[in-house]
Amino acid sequence: MFEPYGLSHGVVAVVFVAVSALLLTFRSARTSRVLAIVIVAVQLPFQIHTMLPGQWDIAYSLPLQLCDLALIAAVWALWTRSPAAAALTYYWGLTLTAQALLTPAYRGPDYPDWQFLMFWGIHLFTMWAAVHLTWGAGVRPDWRGYRLTLVVTAVWMVIMLGFNGLAGANYGFLNAKPSGSVLDLFGPWPLYLVVAALLLAGVWALMTAPFTRSSR
Repeated sequence: MFEPYGLSHGVVAVVFVAVSALLLTFRSARTSRVLAIVIVAVQLPFQIHTMLPGQWDIAYSLPLQLCDLALIAAVWALWTRSPAAAALTYYWGLTLTAQALLTPAYRGPDYPDWQFLMFWGIHLFTMWAAVHLTWGAGVRPDWRGYRLTLVVTAVWMVIMLGFNGLAGANYGFLNAKPSGSVLDLFGPWPLYLVVAALLLAGVWALMTAPFTRSSR
């Protein structure tokens, strides 16, 4: 089984840093599209596998986590250089998705199991896309993208709270906290949702300000 902060976790962290550094040196639209194709080619078979009989579970199999949606936004942004998709990739990818690298909630089989590869593929590819788009391709965040991300995230939260209640699921950890996560610091449900939302709004604002100052 995968152990947080164990050997495979350390290897994942090293791979993330190494590939991120490499992507910063390739800035062309061709590089962005190649990365988009690689993401789809690698992750789509895993997603299809989760929908097969014996694997399907409405509580886990649907691509409704923000990390799943961030990966979709990343592919869109890489292919089109859309500022809206790039904003979602940047804010979601370098905060919420990045939490998987710092405090992974994954407790499945270790490498090379397909669940391990799927979990880390979703998170690493999204973060790599965010790094490449922002500092490699130069698609900078701005206050319009900040506001868009706040609105989209709030709408997603409302929808998923209702869906989780109906389906008995916990997408986004909106209905219960994962064990051993940073959410443990934010109090019980639903207080931790309010604290997390306010914290994210503040962090995303700090992530926006340097780019908007430099643009002036």
